[in-house]
Amino acid sequence: MKIIRLSGVIETTGLARSTIYKLISEDGFPRPVPLVGRSVGWLESEVQEWIKSRIAARDLNPRR
Repeated sequence: MKIIRLSGVIETTGLARSTIYKLISEDGFPRPVPLVGRSVGWLESEVQEWIKSRIAARDLNPRR
């Protein structure tokens, strides 16, 4: 199990910080795990699963 910080999530997804937190508030992105104090991280596996779900959604609704 690997925890990645916000910079890793941004790099992996290509999303901006504000977009990530907006999606979290809409239950559209994995929630961060509290680490110590104000530090948080994300489970890399959950972020990868989120990406896979976006790919699957794209493949179910291809543009014509």
